[in-house]
Amino acid sequence: MVYKDMGERSYATGDTIIREGEMGTEMFIIQEGKVGVTKKIGDNEVFLATLGRGDFFGEMSLLESQPRTATVRALAPTKLVTIRAGELLMKFRRDPTFAFEMLQRMSGRVRQLNDQVVQLMQHDQVTREDLRRLSLRMEFPG
Repeated sequence: MVYKDMGERSYATGDTIIREGEMGTEMFIIQEGKVGVTKKIGDNEVFLATLGRGDFFGEMSLLESQPRTATVRALAPTKLVTIRAGELLMKFRRDPTFAFEMLQRMSGRVRQLNDQVVQLMQHDQVTREDLRRLSLRMEFPG
């Protein structure tokens, strides 16, 4: 994919790209390299994922105007395309396929999380009551 109207940034191995808890006004698409995604749980930093070329991150803060939910660091020299909210809307209007591809990837992430919850329940690492309490804190429209 070519992103002529959007900014590019480069990061060296080990550079922090976004920090958990900070406000964010842009999302990123990985053009080259790879990044690691971590989340702070108590006093521990838990590794969540490795993302590579074509993957994106930072979309949650961009779409919801909420603080970043994870920290992302470059695991290799990395080149990113940056997209701000207005640019994302324009990209969706000009290229509906891009919006559909983004939704597919986000749906895949939800499916993967659902699978992980089922595995945790099967191994008695989380209970139905834990999930009920968690769901009460979330808002599900419609």
